[in-house]
Amino acid sequence: MSHLPENSNNPEDTEVSAFDSLYRINNLVWQAKDSREALELILDEMMQVFSAATASISMLNMESQRLEIDVARGLPEGYQNLKLPLGHGITGWVALHGKPLLCHDVSKDPRYFPAKKSIRSELAVPMIDAGRVVGVVSVDSEELNNFSEEDLKLLTLLASEATRSVSRFWNMQQLHTKAEQLQALIHAGQGLVSQKREDAIWEGVLGAACEISGCQVATIYLFDRENQELTLEMGMDRNGRLDLEEILHVRDSSIGTAVHNRRQIEVVNVKRTEENHLVRFIQETGLESMLVTPVQNGDEIQGVLNVYTTRPHRFSNEERALFQTLATMSGIALQNSRLYHRVFETESTLRQSEKMNTLGLMAAEIAHEIRNPLTVIRLLFDPLEDAFEEGDERGEDVRVIRDRLDQLEEIVTRVLDFGKSSQSAFEKIEFNQLIDDTHRLIRLKLEQARVEWEYSPEHQIGEHVEAHRGQLQQVLLNLSLNAMEAMPGGGKISVVSETQENFGARQFVVTFEDNGRGIPEEVQGRIFDSFLTRKVQGSGLGLSIIKRILREHRGDVELVKSVPGQTIFRFWLPVADLSPGR
Repeated sequence: MSHLPENSNNPEDTEVSAFDSLYRINNLVWQAKDSREALELILDEMMQVFSAATASISMLNMESQRLEIDVARGLPEGYQNLKLPLGHGITGWVALHGKPLLCHDVSKDPRYFPAKKSIRSELAVPMIDAGRVVGVVSVDSEELNNFSEEDLKLLTLLASEATRSVSRFWNMQQLHTKAEQLQALIHAGQGLVSQKREDAIWEGVLGAACEISGCQVATIYLFDRENQELTLEMGMDRNGRLDLEEILHVRDSSIGTAVHNRRQIEVVNVKRTEENHLVRFIQETGLESMLVTPVQNGDEIQGVLNVYTTRPHRFSNEERALFQTLATMSGIALQNSRLYHRVFETESTLRQSEKMNTLGLMAAEIAHEIRNPLTVIRLLFDPLEDAFEEGDERGEDVRVIRDRLDQLEEIVTRVLDFGKSSQSAFEKIEFNQLIDDTHRLIRLKLEQARVEWEYSPEHQIGEHVEAHRGQLQQVLLNLSLNAMEAMPGGGKISVVSETQENFGARQFVVTFEDNGRGIPEEVQGRIFDSFLTRKVQGSGLGLSIIKRILREHRGDVELVKSVPGQTIFRFWLPVADLSPGR
């Protein structure tokens, strides 16, 4: 049965009918607001032309290589969600071979996929654009032999015109989308130029990444070259920031491959177990595909920009170029931010150096003035050394005072001879004796402050350190005095010393703990800076001097913990080698 007008044997009638249909389809496309509406109008026209019971237009998903019904009429509810592989069903066969097909009796055709039980005959023709099948138009009838070869030719002609018309529509949409993407990219670039904070840079980058494509999630990982690790700095979806944390070794994921090879990496299925990153989040959100783009400035890899989709997706060359441009802009913005902060740090360092220079000049003048009265004190003190019999406790106090006077003399000399090496003053010191001497110096102040002192040596008695006695004692004194000031109502100082092996070398490790009010959290990261003080009196040099002394002794100090009721410092020094000839 033919659906051409009566007297359809006349070729002119066929041409008029086809021309009318083509004209209407062309007009319908330009009336539509988007491609889906255009396809619906086209399908309605075909339903009328062929008096069809059902009809559908299925488009080929180039990524999954499956036919997905875009618009349909007369099909049962839920059937439109069907995704048909190439070669399956009559429409799948047409899409695979790119040829039209007329089926007079679908019950006798093994290729037919039963969508509706009442269907008896079917027409299906490919939609071909630039030599490539992009979809299939199908019309069905509830009557046997309802379609003729002329109908097949007409549907082929109408599908061809519909493809051309919709293709123009798609091209216009793509141009509009690209314009929006470029506008978003320009807007992001303008925003990144003015940002000085790194977190603001990443918010702008990830927001733009979600805006310029169909991506649902974007993340930024920063690269730690020394540890060969990638740390998740920030993640965002279209609703804002995500609460995500992760550290990856570069060898554990394709993200690391992008870092090593300095090129974009595409992963069509991120749910693979070997991908091994954000596993739980990816499973919960249903992410499918990912594009990884290195973030770099010049030859320096700074990290990677990742974008994710919730459906299988192959990123086009245009999309890759957009993300590469965005990553390049973010790399430049990050470098500018770091340079900006480095300028301020340099300026701060210069101001600090100026303070230190001024302090050095003042210290030299003060040291010169101190030396004269110190000399007088020493002359008057000398006779006291023989004034007490052996075993008299006061004689031990005199010895300690003599050591302190010697230390004062050394300090004055060192200030006046600033810049000269002090290594010659190093000696092998028995550590327990140094602790005992320090306790003796402050025992009266401890009693007055109602502070208990507890020392627990967890090392062999007689272990030595090679150090400047006065400087090392200054470390212990500064820590003790700071602890007492933090416990105005009394408390306890606990000192524990032990030896440990570290990279094949033995070290003294000393833990210094008090139960005072603690150090404010906002300054804990800067307590070893010079001139940092929250005291009414004081220079703010105590902890910075401690750190300088310990580093000069090939050791260091750190704040382990500080909360109200507990502050713990730890410092370490190399154990002295007492072998002969050393």
